[in-house]
Amino acid sequence: MEEKDMKVKKEIIDKDGIRRALTRIAHEIIEKNEGTEDLVIIGIRSRGVPMAERIAERINEFEGVEVPTGILDITLYRDDLSQVSKQPIIHQTEISFDITNKKVVLVDDVLYTGRTVRAALDALIDLGRPKAIQLAILVDRGHRELPIRPDYVGKNLPTSQDEVVSVNFKEIDGDDNVLLLEKE
Repeated sequence: MEEKDMKVKKEIIDKDGIRRALTRIAHEIIEKNEGTEDLVIIGIRSRGVPMAERIAERINEFEGVEVPTGILDITLYRDDLSQVSKQPIIHQTEISFDITNKKVVLVDDVLYTGRTVRAALDALIDLGRPKAIQLAILVDRGHRELPIRPDYVGKNLPTSQDEVVSVNFKEIDGDDNVLLLEKE
């Protein structure tokens, strides 16, 4: 089901709600990790990237520390690659630091089946051996197919299989909001 075949059912989170959720997640990350030592933040391309950058900015505001951030492309690690496209577009992973013995906070916009996170874990392990991997998600919509659970959640949003959660960030989409879509 493609987003173009969907209509907006309702706005779940507005611009201020996203700001508050990411601020809370940043505070929770600092608290759980007892500061920022050995902490790195990696966003899953594409909407995990602006989310990761904003969390890192908040941490810098609170702690005065620039936490290294990176971009992870999981295209080649997907278990549905043949279903996605005959010629999938491969983007570059941009992680300019070693993740070995680091506390990695993996960031994505929506957690659904868990398959994207599984692919991201495989990609990360190919880059090094982190001390720990934590997961930060803006929206957890349930319906897990794999035993994956986030450490930090902006909003839990139970959905039906026929609904789609559309996260929009101004850096990519021109606006900040989370919409619940349904079939037209």
